[in-house]
Amino acid sequence: MTKGKYGVPLERSDYLELPPHPDHCTEEGFSQWLERHRGERLAADLFTGAGGLSLGIQAAGWTMAAGVDFDERALETHAHNFSGLSLPMDLGNPDARDRLVGLLKQAKIDLVAGGPPCQPFSRAGRSKIRDLVRNHGRDPQDHRKQLWQAYLDVVTRVQPRAVLMENVPDMGLGDDFAVVRIIEEKLEDLGYATQVRLVDAWHYGVPQHRKRLILLARNDIERFDWQPRAQRDITLRDAIFDLPRFEVEAKERVGARELPYQNPQEPSDFVAMMREDAPEDVIHDHMTRRVREDDLQIFAGMTSTTLYPDIPAELRRYRADNFTDKYKRLDWNERSRSITAHIAKDGYWYIHPEDNRTLTVREAARIQTFPDRFRFAGTRSDAFRQIGNAVPPLLGRAAASAVAPVDGEGQRQELRPHWRAVRQKLGDWAQAAREGESWYQYPGPEMRAPQAAVMALLSGSRLKANELRGIMETVKGKKGLTTRLFEQLLRQAPTAPARERLSRLKPLVDDRYAWRDDNQHDVPDALGFKPAEEALYTLLLGDQDLLLITQGVLRVGARVNNSEADRTNRLTDGRVNLIRLVGAGTNASLRMAALRVIGNEYCTAKKPHCSLPGRQCPLLKHCVGKPAEDDLYSVTFGEESIEAEQP
Repeated sequence: MTKGKYGVPLERSDYLELPPHPDHCTEEGFSQWLERHRGERLAADLFTGAGGLSLGIQAAGWTMAAGVDFDERALETHAHNFSGLSLPMDLGNPDARDRLVGLLKQAKIDLVAGGPPCQPFSRAGRSKIRDLVRNHGRDPQDHRKQLWQAYLDVVTRVQPRAVLMENVPDMGLGDDFAVVRIIEEKLEDLGYATQVRLVDAWHYGVPQHRKRLILLARNDIERFDWQPRAQRDITLRDAIFDLPRFEVEAKERVGARELPYQNPQEPSDFVAMMREDAPEDVIHDHMTRRVREDDLQIFAGMTSTTLYPDIPAELRRYRADNFTDKYKRLDWNERSRSITAHIAKDGYWYIHPEDNRTLTVREAARIQTFPDRFRFAGTRSDAFRQIGNAVPPLLGRAAASAVAPVDGEGQRQELRPHWRAVRQKLGDWAQAAREGESWYQYPGPEMRAPQAAVMALLSGSRLKANELRGIMETVKGKKGLTTRLFEQLLRQAPTAPARERLSRLKPLVDDRYAWRDDNQHDVPDALGFKPAEEALYTLLLGDQDLLLITQGVLRVGARVNNSEADRTNRLTDGRVNLIRLVGAGTNASLRMAALRVIGNEYCTAKKPHCSLPGRQCPLLKHCVGKPAEDDLYSVTFGEESIEAEQP
């Protein structure tokens, strides 16, 4: 035990070794285990960690047949708390997947769940990966990014009735939900109906701010019945008020593996749920780190509103301008901030509402909705890490319940998912429009770098439709930009703003190499495109599967999905609305361009115009927000852009 620069004695906590569950089995005994559980609804959890999602699935009515992970401590935890298999496997290894599929095919697996490792997809994780690549020679193609493919491979071969995938929202935001859309498309190809949803965990009784990305699929019926939102928020007081309090002294141990517990006279419903099947007079793992002398002074002077710059300068160890939220005292009457794996390294984001210390293992577990009977193998840090990486069990139960079997409904041979039909309709409409006089609004054979650049520059000029069409017909079929063509475009511009925008093409006039297909993605930098202009240019080229985020597009997505995400949570829930309409594959860019046209020409903010002379919005019959009577209007070309296309 050493003290060093940390100001407190450094010591590893004792190692908690947990025996396997009485009904746990080995691979060799799996066949016999299946015999004992014949007729039960079975589930497998890939990348299971400690088993937060497994626990939620179990509470929703499944029996866990198998949990798979590569983390030794987490698997020991899983094996103790669940029956069935707890398999140490690297699912990035094809041979390991073959072995797993062979095991699961012995059974009728009803649900395959899991959360492929999310570190590379979070903002903090991406930053760390980039740093490691830059400074430590790490392979930039982090294999964890590809584990979603391993997950999908297992699902494809096992073909359960239902699928549940969970991850952080940034898994989608980081790549315009490209991975999620690919997974959705593959599942639909296999005959599944799908649903992607961003879920606030506190809607389902979890006492913390935590948003997760949930992808559900089922092949029996296109119906995802989520339980109603909790009637009231669960506060930190509801969650942990009954746990023993501590008189904290600097450098002294805080808590213990086992402490006496006294049931409160009036326990909250949440506490009553957490105490089910727990030892009556004992609380386990109510322990945390020792407290430094200077931290004890800092904690004593903090309230839930104190920011790091408010701490006396002589007590700070970090720069106040860079670490404004380095310390956070939680509030009894609010939800906790999201419990993450970082809590294993320090607990400064999780200072107890009153005690001058950070949260204990048991308090963190409660906030994640692990019941008190659930134990975590390994050291204190192992436990914190497992808890922070877990899916809150109550959120897992809510998600799993949405794919539970429906009485009287069996597997359908011709399940045609609603959103796939909508995308087909949208794509057909866009294909017909591209072959007509509106070709310049869509990626296609006529749309190359010169045409895409002109469209991108004119996207905010508010030209009338016939004016824009005339300019685009002038540039149609051109493979580059000559002085003569450039001057013709300037003369043809009907307004000064349009002329000014087109004049920005000048740096690439008579540059025959800049417009070649192998250089086309350098054009935005050469012409100084703004983010919105570059996004439209890239979309029109059609070789990159991106989401174009404008207010008009978000409005279309919100109305068709019957949501308000064009006004709130535009870059998160708004994107989820769009991916249902855009999908993935070769026509995704075409559908995305169609949504842009609909947002500009049909789906106006105050009074949508679902029909125009001779044509109708392709989403009309699917749109919840369509007006009772359609109005016609004079079309002008212009769009409300959202500058922050990328997170």
